[in-house]
Amino acid sequence: MKKIYWAMWLALSLLSAQAWAFQTIFMVRHGEKVDESRDPELSAQGKQRALNLANILRDAEVKRIYVTEFQRTQMTAAPLAQSAQLSLNQYAAKESRAFGKQIASTEVNTLVVGHSNTLLDILQGLGIQNAKTVADDEYDRLIVVHLNKNAAPTYTVLRY
Repeated sequence: MKKIYWAMWLALSLLSAQAWAFQTIFMVRHGEKVDESRDPELSAQGKQRALNLANILRDAEVKRIYVTEFQRTQMTAAPLAQSAQLSLNQYAAKESRAFGKQIASTEVNTLVVGHSNTLLDILQGLGIQNAKTVADDEYDRLIVVHLNKNAAPTYTVLRY
């Protein structure tokens, strides 16, 4: 019941935000990983989180998906990419702030899958200065950024 309520709230907030936002950027950290190696796959829990993300964003009209060079971000985005018939676009994790500035001008709804140590840089690149870091043990954050040509960017942090 809680998930249904949350999904309805998200849908309503997206509809109202679309009335004034010219672009919505959905940002998540990759799903849970199997181990602490340099480029691990997702664990079973991480794979389920990726499916949940695809389900939550299925009606959000995402037109572009960005992932890093690491397979855990690619695996997190894969279910949505497959269902929406979109390709995965890669950005360098080390250049996250510059990447944030770059995607601010795409003018399409976008999913960005990053890492706990890159999401803050991307938000700062988008012009959001008051955001908090995603902790290393937080995999359930969905950051919804609204960009408007005539106003400062706004964002909301949700859990999924």
